[in-house]
Amino acid sequence: MPINYRKTEKLVKGFSNHRRIQIMELLMESSDLSLIDIAERLKINIKTASEHVRRLSISGIVLKKNRGVSVLHKLSPRGKTIVKFLKKFEYKEYE
Repeated sequence: MPINYRKTEKLVKGFSNHRRIQIMELLMESSDLSLIDIAERLKINIKTASEHVRRLSISGIVLKKNRGVSVLHKLSPRGKTIVKFLKKFEYKEYE
């Protein structure tokens, strides 16, 4: 099956930011986090967290669910696969 270049580009752009990767890693460890939880744990502004989570959601990497007045976030199966890939792909120093 050939690669769909545009879909792949959209997906990669969805997580091509160090903060988004941090959010993905955080959600891999602890799912069902609110924006406030994410912002506090990463020590970032809630507006910044909101924008990054929005982009991750558009790419299908983060799923949102309503619980009362809160919106909770977790990684999609695709998001979990990407985090596992990034951990394997992580840059290593070579001697």
